[in-house]
Amino acid sequence: MSKINKLVVGVAAVAFAGYILSLTRQHRREKILRLSADEGYETAHDVLFPKKLRKARHLRYGPVLPH
Repeated sequence: MSKINKLVVGVAAVAFAGYILSLTRQHRREKILRLSADEGYETAHDVLFPKKLRKARHLRYGPVLPH
Protein backbone atom coordinates (compact mmCIF):
# COMPACT_ATOMS: atom_id res chain seq x y z
CA MET A 1 0.00 0.00 0.00
CA SER A 2 1.17 3.47 -0.74
CA LYS A 3 1.51 6.12 1.93
CA ILE A 4 -1.60 7.94 0.71
CA ASN A 5 -3.72 4.80 0.95
CA LYS A 6 -2.44 4.09 4.46
CA LEU A 7 -3.25 7.66 5.47
CA VAL A 8 -6.77 7.45 4.05
CA VAL A 9 -7.41 4.11 5.77
CA GLY A 10 -6.04 5.49 9.06
CA VAL A 11 -8.20 8.61 8.92
CA ALA A 12 -11.25 6.51 8.07
CA ALA A 13 -10.54 4.18 11.00
CA VAL A 14 -10.19 7.09 13.43
CA ALA A 15 -13.41 8.69 12.13
CA PHE A 16 -15.28 5.39 12.49
CA ALA A 17 -13.98 4.90 16.04
CA GLY A 18 -15.09 8.42 16.95
CA TYR A 19 -18.54 7.77 15.50
CA ILE A 20 -18.90 4.55 17.50
CA LEU A 21 -17.72 6.32 20.66
CA SER A 22 -20.29 9.09 20.20
CA LEU A 23 -23.06 6.53 19.69
CA THR A 24 -22.16 4.68 22.88
CA ARG A 25 -22.03 7.92 24.88
CA GLN A 26 -25.42 8.98 23.51
CA HIS A 27 -26.91 5.56 24.31
CA ARG A 28 -25.56 5.70 27.88
CA ARG A 29 -26.94 9.21 28.35
CA GLU A 30 -30.37 8.23 27.06
CA LYS A 31 -30.37 5.19 29.35
CA ILE A 32 -29.66 7.37 32.38
CA LEU A 33 -32.41 9.80 31.39
CA ARG A 34 -34.88 6.94 30.86
CA LEU A 35 -34.08 5.39 34.23
CA SER A 36 -34.40 8.66 36.09
CA ALA A 37 -37.66 9.42 34.28
CA ASP A 38 -39.03 6.01 35.30
CA GLU A 39 -38.15 6.61 38.93
CA GLY A 40 -39.65 10.08 39.10
CA TYR A 41 -37.94 13.43 39.17
CA GLU A 42 -37.82 13.63 42.99
CA THR A 43 -35.37 10.70 43.22
CA ALA A 44 -31.85 11.88 43.89
CA HIS A 45 -29.22 11.16 41.26
CA ASP A 46 -26.81 9.65 43.81
CA VAL A 47 -29.47 7.14 44.86
CA LEU A 48 -30.10 6.00 41.29
CA PHE A 49 -26.45 5.93 40.20
CA PRO A 50 -24.20 5.45 43.26
CA LYS A 51 -21.13 4.51 41.18
CA LYS A 52 -21.25 7.63 39.05
CA LEU A 53 -19.21 10.37 40.70
CA ARG A 54 -20.41 13.34 38.69
CA LYS A 55 -23.87 13.82 37.24
CA ALA A 56 -24.31 15.14 33.73
CA ARG A 57 -24.32 18.89 33.33
CA HIS A 58 -27.52 19.02 31.29
CA LEU A 59 -29.49 16.34 33.17
CA ARG A 60 -32.71 17.96 34.31
CA TYR A 61 -35.50 16.60 36.47
CA GLY A 62 -39.14 17.50 36.51
CA PRO A 63 -40.92 19.91 34.23
CA VAL A 64 -38.46 21.93 32.15
CA LEU A 65 -39.54 25.03 30.30
CA PRO A 66 -38.25 25.32 26.73
CA HIS A 67 -35.50 27.88 26.10
